[in-house]
Amino acid sequence: MPGRSALPPEERFHDHGVPMPEDISESVRDLPPLRSVHTTSFPQLLNELGISLFVTTYQANKLVILRSDGAVLNTHFRGFNKPMGLALTGDRLAIGTALEIWEYHNVPAVTERSEPIGGHDACFLPRSSVTTGDIQIHEMVWVAPSGHGASTGSRSADDELWFINTRFSCLCTRSGIHSFEPRWWPSFITQLAPEDRCHLNGLCSVPDEQRNKFYVTALGETDTPGGWRANKKSGGILMDTSSNRVLLGGLSMPHSPRWYAGRLWLLESGNGAIGWVDPVNNRYQCLAELPGFTRGLDFFGRFAFVGLSQVRESAVFSGIAIAERPIEERCCGVWVLDIESGQTVAFVKFEDALQEIFAVAVLPGRRYPDLINDNLSVIADSFVLPDTALGRTRQDR
Repeated sequence: MPGRSALPPEERFHDHGVPMPEDISESVRDLPPLRSVHTTSFPQLLNELGISLFVTTYQANKLVILRSDGAVLNTHFRGFNKPMGLALTGDRLAIGTALEIWEYHNVPAVTERSEPIGGHDACFLPRSSVTTGDIQIHEMVWVAPSGHGASTGSRSADDELWFINTRFSCLCTRSGIHSFEPRWWPSFITQLAPEDRCHLNGLCSVPDEQRNKFYVTALGETDTPGGWRANKKSGGILMDTSSNRVLLGGLSMPHSPRWYAGRLWLLESGNGAIGWVDPVNNRYQCLAELPGFTRGLDFFGRFAFVGLSQVRESAVFSGIAIAERPIEERCCGVWVLDIESGQTVAFVKFEDALQEIFAVAVLPGRRYPDLINDNLSVIADSFVLPDTALGRTRQDR
């Protein structure tokens, strides 16, 4: 049976880089609303792995950058309008928001002008945006063109961005003319209508030699407006888009399917769980239960980085197992698990104003990145040119 694992008693907590005393309850009364506490193992692990994390919270309208700053964790916030899905390939980042999809590229030269000077090893600048309208965008993934196999991880103008259009119950790509381009929808969906008929939400791709294969999750096999709400506790499904059939049902609000280390992973959010699909008996195998609504998942090495939401009482979350736990036992943050043992090895917990997480993305090889979206002077004076033009430009500024 999976259990709720505890951290060693010697772990201590920090808040925004400042060590906190052992009695946390007496140290929080005068702290800012975007407050976080973390185990000392969290920044140590990021530093050892040479990574950082991007985290979205639509509830607080923030992109959170988690990065190691010595022995403490630096939590860096950037404002967006309801940020949801994240998709990262090499130096190319996409962020889905309330009405748009933003694309950012890492421009290393800008790190020389970002505070602290010389302190960053990546800086993402906006390159383009596409207006989708309010489609309730959820997860997104970069996909190599059909027949080209997996994306190499380097920046490629040929990669397509696929995303979940929850409001229209379909899987889409971007369009320079239309709000979106529908590419797939569940076989039980009889009409593309802005009615959130099954709450399609999770997406991952498994490249093969001929095409990219997708797995998606939804909260119900339903074809009426909001029909998934009637049985959200156990009506969730996992689908294979290539066959357009349901592989697994009876799930509690599933999210974040991922193909990693030869396994199809899945979050059974309603139970606060992470696990995988057993290919032999086609059942969900739980690895661990965590103290929150699990949503947002990425991997690096033998570690899983799982987003947790506190899910306060509401019509959306009522009736599921995780919402029946006492509020003090439900957390918002990012938990790190060893996927071999299921044990928690580190976590960062957000408190007060930040209560829900949607996406978690690992930035490999980037220990201290930045993203610029509100510094107009930096954006105005940063120019990205093709290599053929660089020889005709001044290099002294």
